[in-house]
Amino acid sequence: MERSAQRLGRALIVIVDDRVAHGEHDDNVGPLVTELLEEAGFIVDGVVSVEGETVAIRNALNTAVIGGADLVVTVGGTGVSPRDVTPDATQGVLDRPIPGIAEALRSSGLAAGAVDAGVSRGLVGVSGSTLVVNLAGSRSAVRDGMATLSSLVPYVIGELSGLDGN
Repeated sequence: MERSAQRLGRALIVIVDDRVAHGEHDDNVGPLVTELLEEAGFIVDGVVSVEGETVAIRNALNTAVIGGADLVVTVGGTGVSPRDVTPDATQGVLDRPIPGIAEALRSSGLAAGAVDAGVSRGLVGVSGSTLVVNLAGSRSAVRDGMATLSSLVPYVIGELSGLDGN
């Protein structure tokens, strides 16, 4: 995401991982997402770790939206296993999906050689005036996803904030 003279807004990261949420594993992805978002010009309000449960994910997303976050990035739980419920929880929070961005994330992942990108069910959309993005849980998926989002997120945030000049 390109750095602009002014901040792009506030962001919150939601790590969806049972072991991280229970303190059994250290979060090795949240700091990476934080670094990439800050480099892009976001103020990161924090990283929240939740279990891979629909209610826990939905509560974290709703809290971020109500709290006025401009961007929420979830990491993890986007695959096809029974525990991968992040897209299901996200769907219940979104007012409007943005399928083109979700498809761009899958396409760039496949182009980078990540076969699992083709089975990602991750969603992207708007809840209120908050952009919500689901990324897969690996560090490479995060790096690739953030690179793909670099030009798209500032545009969407501008549209949502009414600062795009239209």
